Amino acid sequence: MSSKYNKHMSLAGINFSNLSDEELGGIAAKIVADKIHGISFSPYIEGQGPGTQIGEAQIRERLKIIQSNVNWVRSFSCTEGNQQIPAIAQQNGLKTMVGVWLGDDLEMNEKELANAIEIAKAGHVTILAVGNEVLLRGDLTEDQLIDYINRAKQALPDIEVGYVDAYYEFEEHPRVTEACDVILANCYPFWEGCPAEYSLLYMKDMYRRAVRAGGGKKVIITETGWPNVGTAEGGAVASNENAMKYFIDTYLWAEEEGIEIFYFSSFDETWKVEAEGDVGAYWGLWDKEGKFKYIDNVEQLQESA
Repeated sequence: MSSKYNKHMSLAGINFSNLSDEELGGIAAKIVADKIHGISFSPYIEGQGPGTQIGEAQIRERLKIIQSNVNWVRSFSCTEGNQQIPAIAQQNGLKTMVGVWLGDDLEMNEKELANAIEIAKAGHVTILAVGNEVLLRGDLTEDQLIDYINRAKQALPDIEVGYVDAYYEFEEHPRVTEACDVILANCYPFWEGCPAEYSLLYMKDMYRRAVRAGGGKKVIITETGWPNVGTAEGGAVASNENAMKYFIDTYLWAEEEGIEIFYFSSFDETWKVEAEGDVGAYWGLWDKEGKFKYIDNVEQLQESA
């Protein structure tokens, strides 16, 4: 992929200075049409969010929009209908990183873990992600989290098991890092207020810190992205231009270095506004209606493949 765009490359990423928004959108669309490694997938539609029971038909409908543009999907939960995602994804030729949502509700955690083990034993899990930013939120102690990870590993000796959190949490919690088969690191220059023009260099540093913390274990970037609308975070400004540039830089770097990245996210999600402010709703490559955001229509995206 990157060889097609070498004329734009520089040490910090692409030289965007002579590219119009239309040209940027065309490059972003081409990268997606050629298939990116993976994407974060929640099947919610407008008015839904965690707590909504999701049906099979809706999962299939939402997955159909993106499935020809990715090789992997990452799910976040194994309850409320989300446990159907891995099997449906595999039926459509996708590999799965299956999320076990852990929080401070210990009873729900048991349901999540039990369902995940059942799904994995049925053959629908490629990588199991036990917990997502649990340490960052402070929902569980380190010992509690390690216990969940170890229980998953014991039940599923043939499945790679990891834990998802901000890259620096693996530096700060070496016992958790040691418990993981694979390091699943979230890298968000935006949320750390990094200006867009330095964001790729900053993400590279985040990744390298996770690699050092992992001590030789494989590191996958499980979330990174840039919103196109909303309030700035320090020097990080949400805009179409910045979102497109960040996406393009991310995947050309991933191609160049052989790094596995799950982009965040598939669709815009209004429910995230409550926790993250207005910017939380605009991280999707597709909008909430399922329209690719950076070219005029979905047909153009498919035609560019």
